[in-house]
Amino acid sequence: MQSAGSKMAGDADIDFLGLTQELEVQELEAPGGVATPQLYGQLLALYLLQNDLCNAKFLWKRIPQNIKTANPELSTIWVVGQRMWLRDLPGVYEALKKEWSEAVKPIMMALRDSVHKKAFNLVRLGYSSISVEDFSLFVGLSTSDAKQAALQDGWMLDSQSRFLTPKKLESVITASLPSEQHLSILTDYVSFLEN
Repeated sequence: MQSAGSKMAGDADIDFLGLTQELEVQELEAPGGVATPQLYGQLLALYLLQNDLCNAKFLWKRIPQNIKTANPELSTIWVVGQRMWLRDLPGVYEALKKEWSEAVKPIMMALRDSVHKKAFNLVRLGYSSISVEDFSLFVGLSTSDAKQAALQDGWMLDSQSRFLTPKKLESVITASLPSEQHLSILTDYVSFLEN
C-alpha cells in the first residue's frame, strides 16, 4: 500500500476525500490502535479542510496525550480548528500563518484558500457594501491585496468612502441540495452575518 505521505508529495491534484478515507482506514488498522503522528496530523488537517469540525474534535480527543506533547504541530493544527469552531476568521488566518511540515503543508494551504474563498462569497451574499478594512479582515488579506482581489472580481470601489460594493452573481438554477447540506450553508450564512 502506498503511504499517504508519498502520495501527497507526488501529486499536483490531490484527492483530499480519497486521502481522508485512506487515512481513516490506516488509523483503524494501526498496531495497538495508535497511528503515527504524521497520520494524525494529516487526518486532522483534512477534517478541517472539509469543515468537518465534529470529526476533527473527536480525532483530537482520541490522539494519545504523549503523541500530542511530542509533536507540537498537532497542537498548532488544532488551534486552527478551535478558531474555526469559534468562527473567528481573523484568528483562523493568523493560526494558518505557520511553517507547516511537508506532510500537512498542501492540506493547510488548501484550507487557507478554501477559507478565503468561503469568506469572499459570504461577504458577496451578505453585504451590499463593506469598508475595505472590514473586508480585508474577513478575507485575511492586507487592505491593498483585499481591494485588488475585489476589483479583479468586478466589485466596485467608492474611492471617497473606501467602501466596496460586491458584484452580485447572476442567479443560476442549481440542483437541489440535500437538506443537511442546505442547513449547513444557511447556518454558515446566518452565523457570518451575526458576527
